[in-house]
Amino acid sequence: MERNMKWKTISSKQIFTETWMNIRADTCERPDGTIVSPYYVYNFPDWVTAVAITKDGQVILERQYRHALGETDLEIPGGCVDRSDPSYEAAIARELREETGYVFEKFEYLGKTSANPSTNTNLMHMFLATGGEKAGKQELDEGEDIELLFVTLDELVQFVKERKFIQAMHMVAIHLALEKLGRLQLK
Repeated sequence: MERNMKWKTISSKQIFTETWMNIRADTCERPDGTIVSPYYVYNFPDWVTAVAITKDGQVILERQYRHALGETDLEIPGGCVDRSDPSYEAAIARELREETGYVFEKFEYLGKTSANPSTNTNLMHMFLATGGEKAGKQELDEGEDIELLFVTLDELVQFVKERKFIQAMHMVAIHLALEKLGRLQLK
């Protein structure tokens, strides 16, 4: 029998509240009675991402400057789930349309992952989007500057082998998509 490891939250105090993030300090009690305080919890909206493939077999990648690291990174499209999104699939369809200008025929859910389950409350929901067709221009949010890059699946596999992606959750999504497409064997 597995022992109960769940902590009991005794109290919570909001430290910071902003549009995309809230931070709180919890006082918790572990099952053995030990008090843990403060325990900082970061609340973000859930995120979505997709390996997006056009009708002609091109994978859409993005180059973006990421200020926290001070680097321009290679990523796959995605973003925050808005309160107005009726589902995760609707959220990734919206994000793809906004960031790439493409709409997609099919979405396959690949699963979910967490950036850091010890501090973050949200999840990243991952998709394989196929049948992409240009429907317009990018409609980027204020502060976004995204350059699109179109590569073949072979090039994507090579980029993975060369460790060209540093966004960990995107790497998970890429691996799962390549496995689903029969292009990567996880053993």
